[in-house]
Amino acid sequence: MTPFARIAAGALTGVLALGALAPQAPATDAGPPPGREGPAAASATGTPAAVDPALLATNDVVDPARAAQYWIGEYGIDSAWRTTRGEGVRIAIIDTGIGKGPQEFAGAVVGGTDVSGTGSADGRTPVGAVDANHGSWVASLAASRGTGPDTGMIGVAPAAELLSVSVGFGASAAVAFTEQIAAAMRWAVDNGADVINLSLTTNEPDWDPSWDDAFLYAFDHDVVVVVAAGNRGSGTTRVGAPATIPGVLTVGGVDPSGRASVDASTQGITIGVSAPSEELLGVSADGRLVRWSGTSGAAPIVAGIAALVRAAHPELDAANVINRIIRTARPAAGQTAAPDPLYGYGLVDAAAAVTANVPTVTENPMGSLADWIRLFRRAQASPPPAPGEEPVEVPPLPQIDPPAQAVPLVPTSETLLYGTLPLTALTAAGILIALGVTAAVRRIRSASRTPRR
Repeated sequence: MTPFARIAAGALTGVLALGALAPQAPATDAGPPPGREGPAAASATGTPAAVDPALLATNDVVDPARAAQYWIGEYGIDSAWRTTRGEGVRIAIIDTGIGKGPQEFAGAVVGGTDVSGTGSADGRTPVGAVDANHGSWVASLAASRGTGPDTGMIGVAPAAELLSVSVGFGASAAVAFTEQIAAAMRWAVDNGADVINLSLTTNEPDWDPSWDDAFLYAFDHDVVVVVAAGNRGSGTTRVGAPATIPGVLTVGGVDPSGRASVDASTQGITIGVSAPSEELLGVSADGRLVRWSGTSGAAPIVAGIAALVRAAHPELDAANVINRIIRTARPAAGQTAAPDPLYGYGLVDAAAAVTANVPTVTENPMGSLADWIRLFRRAQASPPPAPGEEPVEVPPLPQIDPPAQAVPLVPTSETLLYGTLPLTALTAAGILIALGVTAAVRRIRSASRTPRR
């Protein structure tokens, strides 16, 4: 049983309340309703139970919030901190916006913007009526500062910088979703992002062609792009874009025992690694601490690990950062293949990713979007006929003589019938004619030699 499970008992749909730590506050910002699909699905599952973080302060030796973060110790994150905490690395959180109020974000957010058309210019005003806190939960897992040296929720890369890019889902946006993501990717790259986190899914494997250039822009500028696989419990039964885009590091989810999550993850062949997606903590925009589940939380854990690797190995490009993360992943229980549609290359191991000796690579092990575009967008290169334009009728081409068939050197039944015999007949006729001519010549010569009387 995990530390969090030991302090919290009551089970809700997809989450557990922190009721053992403090009186439960009214639940706010429920996750996506059942069956919700499309870009509006932000990948959180269940209804998080909120608790005032001030009530979490105790005189115990171990802070309850820290004790609840089982992934810090079990996935080698605290060991990786002996080398680095992500100093000098910038993580862009493309989500609903990172709240301004929480102490855990003090000094962490160094820039932001809004691409939804409804948020604030700095990207710090949460967007959306239902899942507006989602971006804050995601950011807190990646790079929360805690409330003190040993208190409050702490992120995987607590010394990394954050960029807040607020995105609107569904009716909460004045701009089309595909346009938002394309603009968000470019803004993040232009503002120094080393890692981009996308805890969202479209539930469809295909993506808008405008994303080709946006993601290529990130890859061409050496940015690690980490993407959530999506949650079966929220209606995502298969991995969808952007998790299907070649070159991104797609993250699947596991439960506290390290087994593939049934509801708080989905599976697919594009998964690179797996990370915890159940019994997670998150800091809401108003500072309240919640318990939640989903690969929306697994992705920023891996994004934080990518920041640790980049800080420890500044000489490595994005392809080698990703390679270190997947090659040092440890096999899950019962995993027999790598990659595997349930776990990818396995369970992420932050300490090994930072310190292990891993040979370098020359290509992104998660694929090449540029190659994919050359292969699969080629058919769309020629513009289709304009609406209402009739196709041009082409007259039939004239008939041509069939090509002559080569006669094999070795006679066959067909060549004997159609090739050799006609040739023999012609030869025989020629011989007869020659004999006749020869006989005639002889007669003429004989006649000329006979004395005339």
